[in-house]
Amino acid sequence: MLDDTMSDRPLILAIDQGTSNTKAILVDEGGTVVGGASRRMDIEYPQPGWVQQDANAIWTAVRDCVDEVLTAAGSPALAGVGISNQRESGVAWERASGRPVGPVVTWQCRRSAELCDRLRGAGRAAEIEARTGLPLDPGFTAGKWRWLLDQVPDGAARAAAGDILLGTVDSWVLWHLSGGTVHATDVSNASRTQLMDLDTLAWDPSLGEAFGLPLAALPEIRPSSTRFGQTVATGMLPAGVPVGSLVGDSHAALFGHAGFQPGAIKATYGTGSSLMMPTPTRVDSDSGLAATVAWGLASGTTYALEGNINVTGAAVQWLADFVGLEGPAAVAAMAASVPSTEGIYLVPAFTGLGAPHWDDAARGLVSGLTRGSTLSQLARAALDSIAYQVRDVFEAMQAASGGALQVLMVDGGVTRNEQLMQFQADILGVPVQRNDTPELSAMGAAYLAGLSTGTWASIDELAALPRTIDTFEPTMSAAERARLVSGWQDAVARTTLRP
Repeated sequence: MLDDTMSDRPLILAIDQGTSNTKAILVDEGGTVVGGASRRMDIEYPQPGWVQQDANAIWTAVRDCVDEVLTAAGSPALAGVGISNQRESGVAWERASGRPVGPVVTWQCRRSAELCDRLRGAGRAAEIEARTGLPLDPGFTAGKWRWLLDQVPDGAARAAAGDILLGTVDSWVLWHLSGGTVHATDVSNASRTQLMDLDTLAWDPSLGEAFGLPLAALPEIRPSSTRFGQTVATGMLPAGVPVGSLVGDSHAALFGHAGFQPGAIKATYGTGSSLMMPTPTRVDSDSGLAATVAWGLASGTTYALEGNINVTGAAVQWLADFVGLEGPAAVAAMAASVPSTEGIYLVPAFTGLGAPHWDDAARGLVSGLTRGSTLSQLARAALDSIAYQVRDVFEAMQAASGGALQVLMVDGGVTRNEQLMQFQADILGVPVQRNDTPELSAMGAAYLAGLSTGTWASIDELAALPRTIDTFEPTMSAAERARLVSGWQDAVARTTLRP
């Protein structure tokens, strides 16, 4: 329970619905997290390349986390609710009943690869990228929505008539929080669907036609920081609390870092990873990066360059499952017992390679094994693969920015691993700054909600809030870095299955 000095100050409730975990935190006006709750999420792999979750289980986890954190805090007054979410995952549900008509097809899922290949063969890829800033790829939402509607009798017709709604996870959570009265998303999530024109910030009829999706079924696009509606009474959550933000989790993390200005670059480490750098206007890259929206405020829209990595933390979980270890912590402990991989590389291209390679035909690979190789060295290779993939995107961003990037800001659960953070700094050759707030995506959603509900007046006020930063300085020689990176690049080149 909050102490008496805090209990009369309205707090921001921030919900972070991620792939592996759903979390809820309470944030006070000083930017301090004063309560939190978490639930682990189940992930299903029905066949190779397919990844899905249960939409009802997502809502149940959100509701349980909110109930837990509000109960522990003694039912505090709330100024607003903010939501950050796993991006690109597609949901479809019936308007009348709220019943999902299929699974949540997650961002990692490749089941729409055949549709993307057809669009590529029809010459639509260049148009789609020009309008959306995104390369044609099954990781984005439009193809997932098309697949979901194809599984329902008369699915497209029902969606065009308004009987079936399409949304990303933020839309699904907002629908429930508002008692089914608000169907909306924000510009950051909409920019990841391959259906929003990146210049007009509106759903594009030509893109809807390309994917065979009725725009009438899509949520209304709004700024990331605005009043989306009010809550209905749900468990411990009272009615009438304004929902003040929706934002994709990677965008939220950049906002939580106070990375408001061009030149800032952050990496969010999770099941997969995202590197993002704000830009004042749209910037298109030929380095394997995507142009996207960072966030939308009342004062205008901030754009970004982004590189998405399909599998980072998930590689550690995979190894734990594969060899029967007790989770990622056991893998990390084994990795910490050896000074290096002794030439082993693990490239976790389990669902293809994302930025900057964009090769959906790539598959995972372990190379460099000898008779003397050990499981501990393979565990170290799994951790190191995260840093190598982040480096690939960091280098692409450096090329796109036209100048040297001086530091990488990092967040996410795996950044608690000191060995990995030191190796990340070493393999980049620049300092790595770790924000001490573990729930930075939720914090970014709280900041955005607080702006729209009056807790904070401006981003300058947010930038002035105290933050604790740990810095990892590179110590590796340039020659050793070059040797290791060359080995990694050789391993990546071996993963493709394309002719």
